Amino acid sequence: MADTIKTNIEIITTELIKISVSKEVVIIAASKTRSVDEIKQAILNGINDVGENYVQEAEAKFVELKRFLADDKSANNGKNTNVKLHLIGHLQSNKAKKAVEIFDVIQTIDSVKIAQIVNDRAEAISKVIEVMIEVNIADEENKHGCKIEEVEGIASEIFKMKNLKLIGLMTMGPVFEECGENEKMEQTEKLRPYFRKMKNKFDEFNNKFAASGFKLKYLSMGMSDSYQVAVEEGSNMVRIGTNIFGSREK
Repeated sequence: MADTIKTNIEIITTELIKISVSKEVVIIAASKTRSVDEIKQAILNGINDVGENYVQEAEAKFVELKRFLADDKSANNGKNTNVKLHLIGHLQSNKAKKAVEIFDVIQTIDSVKIAQIVNDRAEAISKVIEVMIEVNIADEENKHGCKIEEVEGIASEIFKMKNLKLIGLMTMGPVFEECGENEKMEQTEKLRPYFRKMKNKFDEFNNKFAASGFKLKYLSMGMSDSYQVAVEEGSNMVRIGTNIFGSREK
């Protein structure tokens, strides 16, 4: 397991360097259903950011993981305090209190209502938490995320919340019909215009708020099957699970 994860991370890192010559790309190890031991191996091989989809699953794993980061000086090449824990799945309002306690970053704020709930929970424990606005870039009915035209409105309200720090935008590309191995590249290319649209919004947002001295830092888009195209289109944060840890057991 350890050698496989190490090799996979080296392959991804090398690939990203070739694609993104002019910018650094943050790799989030998407660790849904993965064991704590697998996550530890990713951290020991240079991963500084770990993402979970479900608060309850994260709570069970992160207690042990945080102990490992605090106690094991070899973790993350001696830079264990740099590891950040991200919520990359939908946040239910009744899970907000626990999410604020566990995570360093919540990437899935998609309404003023959930932002306010997170802010209130963060204020209660005197914590400032980094957040990102999740955008439903393809307006899919079965997906979470705000409409692209709602981004500025949500952001303007977040700016008023003292315990939230807005650091970026996040999106998932649309899901197409399942396809065979030979068609995957073609399907991935179909995501390109959506990623480009998201990058345009990211740039538009930063231009709009430049006068106030505010600038979004991260554009989180791209997963195991699509991160190359996403980075080519401007992503500087990718969420990778299978290509780091291998295929999940069925």
